[in-house]
Amino acid sequence: MTINSGFKVIQSGIFSLIEDAGRFGQHGIGLTTGGPLDREAFRWANRLCGDQQTAAAIEITVGGLVLESTVNTTIAVTGATIPLSINQQSRALWQSHQVKVGDRIELGFASSGSRGYFAVAGGFTINPIFNSAATVPREALGGLHRDGTALQAGDFIPCSESLSAPQQRVPDSHRPDYSSNSTVLRVVLGYQQQAFSHISKQLFFSSEYKVTESSDRMGFRLKGPGIKSTLDGILSEGICLGAIQVPADGQPIVLLNDRQTIGGYPKLGSVLSLDIGKLAQLLPGGILRFEAISIEQAHNLLLLDQQRFADTVLEQVGLDE
Repeated sequence: MTINSGFKVIQSGIFSLIEDAGRFGQHGIGLTTGGPLDREAFRWANRLCGDQQTAAAIEITVGGLVLESTVNTTIAVTGATIPLSINQQSRALWQSHQVKVGDRIELGFASSGSRGYFAVAGGFTINPIFNSAATVPREALGGLHRDGTALQAGDFIPCSESLSAPQQRVPDSHRPDYSSNSTVLRVVLGYQQQAFSHISKQLFFSSEYKVTESSDRMGFRLKGPGIKSTLDGILSEGICLGAIQVPADGQPIVLLNDRQTIGGYPKLGSVLSLDIGKLAQLLPGGILRFEAISIEQAHNLLLLDQQRFADTVLEQVGLDE
């Protein structure tokens, strides 16, 4: 990497974070995982640039990010439908593009979905903390400044020069559809389901819930028919990604990447990790329904998804097609 090789942040956008695959193995000291909320879009962005799935990229919330390149390299933007332009020329999402020194990359604001992913060949060069560059604002940890802060105008994000990645795109059949502001999330019931009556569980799985304004990377608070547990409280215990907590008011909370590591609310079950991205792409007001699946079904779905991703052949395109 040459000195001053990377991207200048001209406008930081609404909320842009450096994220890699996440910070694993640190729950024992109270550090959460972090990482991309929409793992599918994140890994496609990295693959388009020829990167490992663990490479550091930028998670863009809603949009507004403007960068200036000081490096010759390859980039890709996936996820929410956010207009992308290079030197005021419109460019396709879910496709890699070459950029040169002095190029200006602008992202508008999402027309569907809420989170996009900006990857660069070789990944961004970010000093890790506890083996990860993932930004967790709640913990004041990670990211470009190592203190959990989002990107700011004037920042410089280093990366290596690389134009070796071929120009390619993700086939249309493998791109998620973010056009609907409603989705169905698959749920594996947990051992605490016994603390919820049959009527409460039937109510939960037959009702619609709305994403509230009180939703962030820590968790999405929902509003809908209240469900009750027979537990007044439990000893604090570890919390997995997608856990559905039910506090005293009966309104479910789906916990996400920046969740606390332990908690004492009863949990009905957990959202399938494959569906977390669908949830994270919804804006406040989005509508959710839930569907129960077995742990065996969940394992099969995860294995099929891994194989599908590995077997997908990216389409080759001409330069800046």
